[in-house]
Amino acid sequence: MAVVGAGAAGMIAALALAGEGLDVTLIGPPRRRDARTTALMDGSVRALDALGVWPRLVGPAQKVSPLRVMRLVDDTRRLWRAPEVSFEAGELGLPAFAWNVENEPLLAALEAGVAAAPRITRVEASVTAVADAAAAATLALDDGRTLVASLVVAADGRDSPCRAAAGIGLRARDYPQVAVTATLSHDRPHRDISTEFHTPTGPFTLVPLPGNRTSIVCVVAPKDAEALMALDEAGFSREMERRAHSLLGKMRLDGPRGAFPLGARTAEHFARGRIFLLGEAAHIIPPIGAQGLNLGIRDAATLAELAGGARRTGHDIAGAEVAAAYGRRRAADVESRSLAVDLFNRSLLTDFLPVQGVRGLGLWALGRSATLRRLVMREGVGPSRDVPPLMRAPASSLTPHTNIVA
Repeated sequence: MAVVGAGAAGMIAALALAGEGLDVTLIGPPRRRDARTTALMDGSVRALDALGVWPRLVGPAQKVSPLRVMRLVDDTRRLWRAPEVSFEAGELGLPAFAWNVENEPLLAALEAGVAAAPRITRVEASVTAVADAAAAATLALDDGRTLVASLVVAADGRDSPCRAAAGIGLRARDYPQVAVTATLSHDRPHRDISTEFHTPTGPFTLVPLPGNRTSIVCVVAPKDAEALMALDEAGFSREMERRAHSLLGKMRLDGPRGAFPLGARTAEHFARGRIFLLGEAAHIIPPIGAQGLNLGIRDAATLAELAGGARRTGHDIAGAEVAAAYGRRRAADVESRSLAVDLFNRSLLTDFLPVQGVRGLGLWALGRSATLRRLVMREGVGPSRDVPPLMRAPASSLTPHTNIVA
């Protein structure tokens, strides 16, 4: 079988499938440097631990930062403002909701895991064409080679050539917003607290990194994004400190900035023939609520469960039953997450007073009801039903600092 795309989602899929006893060819060009960060939820950490990747990120050279408390602060300055709400991971019996990690060490840990996996063959090339057929799919590579695969995992990104070859369309939704991202250092400790300021243009989120460093996602109108990106480093740092209300003291830019137009994309089908979509080839979701790669990891874990089960029972690993089950299970998860992010985002953008009132009332109720708060927190960390075995694996090799409590 072949995994097309050697980014984080593709490498995790290759490791998960190889863990089910399948021989995998992982295809993709050498990666580019990635200055972004990712918040890995509890189930994602369990999966990475089971795959042997997590131990490479923790230990003496701690490369992850726990997110123990989430604060929501209404900074809309509107007539109806929601009360501040804090969520604590301890209420769920967890040491952290998520662990924030810079993508470079995450990708390096995944690459090391792939290199050590005997069932994975790494091919540094790009796929130029895919021909699907009843018995197998044929992939043409830009180095002139041709590969035949019983199953093709399309983890080749938002403009997926494999998805196009399968004839799978997209449902698209665009937002009048741009997410400006950056990493900043600061004078005051973040104390493992993530603060999300709700503004009229979208959330402004501070996510802790190791040391006195924080990853920011600043969602603004396109013209404001252009202005932010045009600032020099000192001016940008001052503006981020102002938006953060100097919560972390003086801030200094610590790496490159990025700007990403916000939109949502969901594939009309998650599998067709022998081509199965995974990660951004299947779904793109705004960077609100840290759902992106966590959804991709659940894609990989679900496909590994289904394909591994088919192999053990002597069935076709890309058969119609496997494709139907994968599509059904992933569509339910992705669509529910996409809807929640969409409703939350639109509630910030609207000037319609009743909607603002409902949003404020909802946050007030979360602050008052521990039962409701725990329910929302549990679903935010990850689905409580239909969880693939890989994401329920016991935590066996974590340091005391990041130990997961079942």
